[in-house]
Amino acid sequence: MGEDRVEYITAEGLEKLKAQLEYLREVKRMEIAERLHRALEEGGDLVENAEYEDAKNEQAFVEGEIRHLENFLSRAQVISTEGPKDIVRMGAHVTVQEKKGDTYLEPETFYLVGVPEVNPSEGKISYKSPLGKALLGHRVGDEVVVDAPAGKLVFVIRKIEYKD
Repeated sequence: MGEDRVEYITAEGLEKLKAQLEYLREVKRMEIAERLHRALEEGGDLVENAEYEDAKNEQAFVEGEIRHLENFLSRAQVISTEGPKDIVRMGAHVTVQEKKGDTYLEPETFYLVGVPEVNPSEGKISYKSPLGKALLGHRVGDEVVVDAPAGKLVFVIRKIEYKD
């Protein structure tokens, strides 16, 4: 397995994905099986049975999600909180200020997480995102430049935290 195939994730994110997989396997599969059974009991032509078709479509979707999660989890590696605390790494909570000319915008804090955990409204950004990539390896006080669709954005790192 090549290093590029590894998928990084926080310990919290890994637990959420495992719980989601268990739910799909143990609960959702049973619900769909019951729907299919009821639809077959109602009889009629299967071609015209909308409930049966809906259940079959949901079953295909759920089975696809299960395969996707199993594949991801087989390659998942938990982001380590070990290492230097003064350098931005995956798993860091990084407070930055965008620099506009000679002024700074309000500070924002971002949590560098694995791809399946991304949630911009919670400040969770991927370490693979343009800002995430720009921040990696830098220290407090460093300026980083991000190529964005609107042009180059400059951020100054104000704080780096690792929460265990």
